[in-house]
Amino acid sequence: MTLPATDPFADWLALREPADAAARAEDLVERVRARLGPDRPLVVHDLGSGTGSMARWLAPRLPGPQRWILYDRDPGLLDRARAQPPVAADGSPVTVETRQADITRLTAADLSGAGLVTASALLDMLTGAEIERIVAACAGAGCPALFVLSVVGRVTFDPADPLDAEVAAAFDDHQRRTVEGRTLLGPDAAAATVAAFARHGVPTEVRATPWRLGPAQTALTAAWFTGWLEAAVEQRPELADRTAEYARRRLAAAAAGELTVTVGHDDLLAGAE
Repeated sequence: MTLPATDPFADWLALREPADAAARAEDLVERVRARLGPDRPLVVHDLGSGTGSMARWLAPRLPGPQRWILYDRDPGLLDRARAQPPVAADGSPVTVETRQADITRLTAADLSGAGLVTASALLDMLTGAEIERIVAACAGAGCPALFVLSVVGRVTFDPADPLDAEVAAAFDDHQRRTVEGRTLLGPDAAAATVAAFARHGVPTEVRATPWRLGPAQTALTAAWFTGWLEAAVEQRPELADRTAEYARRRLAAAAAGELTVTVGHDDLLAGAE
């Protein structure tokens, strides 16, 4: 299999993968391990898997043989996931199957036999109805769900700038925009997911898992900031002129290692009790 030399979204996923790995809640993985039954191989369904970073991070943290089923709409990303399979720390076999599918249409029957359902950086891109369907499928399948790195609308800069709050508010509004009839939940998605599981009688644990970007992550900081500001300006075009100098200052500070950014996320573990 020959992969394209470049794919902007795949490149972005690769750039953020180390920061994602550093942020995720390790103690929730301990809770998952304590909940796992004796059935092997462990079957894990990973929703919106992209290039498979969640599997690469989690598989070495789970015991024994594993079978990962990766879902995404983008066949190119799934090709990359197959080319970078996860490995188990104890040398147990890990197999990977990919499915090009609409994860918002999955049912409990689709997840039958699963020992765990996972997703990373997914929930904030969904609607309320889509989250309800995914939660219903997980609850119906009776397995734990580990949904990590959902954006929650908390961004702080050091040093601060007077425009930070206004741009952040515009970005949050962009996250909640309506796209082709779909009104996204954006930073409200994590709380909505907890509430949806509660309606099914499934308890959920929540951990704050922010990115902490500093001098060691200058490339990621610049790429994240550029996308963050572009989304804010798309939502509020009147910000374009006012943020031109702001962007220059922020990017120069990032390049010099003089800017730190904390980007808030939450990790959720449902059904592990």
